[in-house]
Amino acid sequence: MPLARWKDLCLDATDMSVAAEFWAAALDLRLEPRSEAVTLLRGDVSEQATWVNRVPEPKTVKNRVHPDLRHDLDQLLALGATVLRAPDDEISWHVLADPAGNEFCCFRRRPDQPELDGFVDLIVDSADPAADASWWAEILGGVVGEADEVPWRWVENAPGTPFLNLVFNPVPEPKTVKNRWHWDVVSDDPDGLVAAGATRLRGPGDDIDWHVLADPAGNEFCVFAP
Repeated sequence: MPLARWKDLCLDATDMSVAAEFWAAALDLRLEPRSEAVTLLRGDVSEQATWVNRVPEPKTVKNRVHPDLRHDLDQLLALGATVLRAPDDEISWHVLADPAGNEFCCFRRRPDQPELDGFVDLIVDSADPAADASWWAEILGGVVGEADEVPWRWVENAPGTPFLNLVFNPVPEPKTVKNRWHWDVVSDDPDGLVAAGATRLRGPGDDIDWHVLADPAGNEFCVFAP
């Protein structure tokens, strides 16, 4: 039985308003400012929720977590995205950055399969894609996907995720700072998550009522009670 279920996605930003407006439009979500430090982007189902949080620290390195979109490139550029890399001999997609410099990938829309457009995958840089995918597949109740011709692994069919796959992509560089994108889960057993290999970074206190954990690779995630 899975220990957790997907809850929502979170993005840290020094300019919360700019980031929130861009991602609300890019992900087709509704803007709901909650405070001077938090804006909720809400979809038709609760699992589409994306929280944009104001933080003081600037972005300093390439994000180790980013979304892949199947979207109209010109529309994203009109919203303020910039092109970091165009399709070439190695890749068939555009690498973009949002107005705050957060990297993401844009794939061409599929007119023959419009149901595959939108937020298609969440990408996580990984030193060991097989181990990371296996861990999260067990935690979320998904299935590990793999193919002989590619080095990455992914989690598919995890209940509640608002995208197709949670993809772990091999990279040589180590994780050095807190991820600016992270996800939240719902679980009634945070101790079970720790026993399964997570690290507890912070427990509930005066200002939060959730647990902050890190997976075995150091990726932060928050755990909320059902």
